Amino acid sequence: MRIDKLLWFLRLAKTRGLAQELAEAGHIRRNGNRVERPSQNVSVGAILVLPHPSGIRIIRIMAIPTRRGPALEAQACYRVLDETRIFPIAAAASEAAVKGDLQP
Repeated sequence: MRIDKLLWFLRLAKTRGLAQELAEAGHIRRNGNRVERPSQNVSVGAILVLPHPSGIRIIRIMAIPTRRGPALEAQACYRVLDETRIFPIAAAASEAAVKGDLQP
């Protein structure tokens, strides 16, 4: 299935047009490779790294949805792999800044 359609079906993008823009921007990784076209295929078992307002989201595709259904149906098609952690490189930099800032 096309990555733009998949993101829309999984409710990770509000519209298919936004999903296409996200894919074209090059901010998505599929199995470690940069996605640059919304027409790139995604299959079961693929690992996607997606930008998220709080950092990044890493998901594994467990099933290919057949429609854009309810949120619970969409969430059953993928598993979040890094749910509780924020982006580790950003976390290390922000912790170092907090420890060193304005210390007497």
